[in-house]
Amino acid sequence: MQKNSFIDAFKFAFNGLALVFKERNFKRHLVSSALVIITATYVNVTAMEWCILSLCMGLVLGFETLNTAIEKTVDRIGTEQHELSGQIKDISAAAVLLVSIVSAVVGVLIFWPYFFN
Repeated sequence: MQKNSFIDAFKFAFNGLALVFKERNFKRHLVSSALVIITATYVNVTAMEWCILSLCMGLVLGFETLNTAIEKTVDRIGTEQHELSGQIKDISAAAVLLVSIVSAVVGVLIFWPYFFN
């Protein structure tokens, strides 16, 4: 069995991105990220703030991508309703929620002084 080349690895990753871009929640997170980028550009945040905001956006999008992969894996394993399958999906969704909440708090902490001081 031949190992995939470095270029093939990128092809697979971009294929995965194309697939996740079709997901409703991923699109919502992209819109939120775009709003953060527009706002950060408008208020001219510092380089450090850009780093923090970028990290938060990347984490939310990355967690949403992993959540989608987990949901698809659970669906592939079995189509019948099972309590554990539901719990797995709920837990992976909770991970996205937690990262999103923390990112929103970070956003408020960064943007608050620009708008209310």
